[in-house]
Amino acid sequence: MTALTPPEGLLVPPGHGRTVTTPAHAVTFKVTGTHSRTASSFEVVVPPGFDVGAHVHTRSEELFYVLEGELDVLAFEPRVRTPDNWQHWQSASGTRTVRATPGTVIVVPPGCPHAFANPTDTPAKMFFQSSPPPDHERYFEELLEILEAGGPPDGEAIERLRKRYDIEQLTPLKHR
Repeated sequence: MTALTPPEGLLVPPGHGRTVTTPAHAVTFKVTGTHSRTASSFEVVVPPGFDVGAHVHTRSEELFYVLEGELDVLAFEPRVRTPDNWQHWQSASGTRTVRATPGTVIVVPPGCPHAFANPTDTPAKMFFQSSPPPDHERYFEELLEILEAGGPPDGEAIERLRKRYDIEQLTPLKHR
């Protein structure tokens, strides 16, 4: 009789992981679908002026944990989905966007509109987890390729990309 070898875990030290950087933001892949059947995990640096735009997923669940800086965040269904500015949205119960500071956790179930933006003059950093993997890994890679082109984001290319990865864009992505 032979004993089975237990699987080994994954340890990603500080400063490690594959990083993809553009003028819009930097994403470091910490845990990918290669290592986890349940979620992809990333460290994201959100520069001043970046706004991911309100969006919703039908299958994905997400978790955000603010590590440094401040982000305006939204995680609710608004009374009215105005197409221009999610920061003025309000839920039927009166919930409004929140200024998230270090230590804030945001959990977004499938079907819940959500967004984040950095309205400050300093970069923010967050831990981001998306389930199931590896859709967000591929999405980030392709989004960052589009944003590397410089200038205003190509809205049509981003819309096509998001449709492929279960993302319904509700307001535009913006960056300085």
